[in-house]
Amino acid sequence: VLLEESGGGLAQPGGSLRLSCVASGFIFGHYAMSWVRQAPGKEREWVAGLVSTGADTYYIDSVKGRFTISRDNALNTVYLQMNNLKPEDTARYYCAKSVFPFPDFELFRRLQEYDTWGQGTQVTVSS
Repeated sequence: VLLEESGGGLAQPGGSLRLSCVASGFIFGHYAMSWVRQAPGKEREWVAGLVSTGADTYYIDSVKGRFTISRDNALNTVYLQMNNLKPEDTARYYCAKSVFPFPDFELFRRLQEYDTWGQGTQVTVSS
């Protein structure tokens, strides 16, 4: 089971980045997926999640209206489109596989409910 993120980099405030995470080794369309971030000196923070079918999405308040999570089950890939980036979005971003297909908001937020993590991709927002 493997998750490989890409798409991070340096962006200016107000800029955009699109993260991708390619999954392998499991039936991708059977599980919810999330993006989780960790800023230097801080704990990991769940950012966004979507259920196995992609029909429902969830976000933390600080990224609502700016970030969009999506998935393509035919390509085994989950995306995070990040617009209007802010310096406080600077972090290492990880994709994670939930143990559930259709978690609710509270289950999405519980990091112990993820059994597979990628290595992460760094996002730095700075002028």
